[in-house]
Amino acid sequence: MAHGANGSACLWPGRVTGAPPRTRSFEFFLPLHRAIYVSDAVGEAATSLLVLAEILGASLRNNRRDRITGVLMRHEGRFLQAIEGRRADVDRLMDRLRADPRHENIRLLSDQNTAVRLFEEWPMTLVEMPRPVWPHMSRPSLDQLSAAQAEALLVTASEVLALSA
Repeated sequence: MAHGANGSACLWPGRVTGAPPRTRSFEFFLPLHRAIYVSDAVGEAATSLLVLAEILGASLRNNRRDRITGVLMRHEGRFLQAIEGRRADVDRLMDRLRADPRHENIRLLSDQNTAVRLFEEWPMTLVEMPRPVWPHMSRPSLDQLSAAQAEALLVTASEVLALSA
């Protein structure tokens, strides 16, 4: 353990006190949570770019406020989404999503604590089905993926997005 300028124990070397860096709050110590779900898009949400832009715009604002990160994929009339943040924030967002008329039949594929964010770069971003995966997606469809398959698909799609940026 390092010591601050006044000789007190310091958990963060280079800092005068034992307090965490100012950019961190008590949330630094709370466990992270990740939920991954699939749902059926309703009406124009299944095909409209305008509706998708509205979803992404609202998600960016709300997720920045709530310190949530994640990715959204829309494919063949379904949404696949991963959201990460504090448990209470993820649960509140899931409640809002269940009430959102733009999709229905939300099926939670994964709902667990996690040590790290997989999508920390984005409050919310849209990812597309990676082209090498397309031939394999006629069966199973998004709603038939296991939690591990869904997570791997979203991670792969986000890596493709990051490489193309």
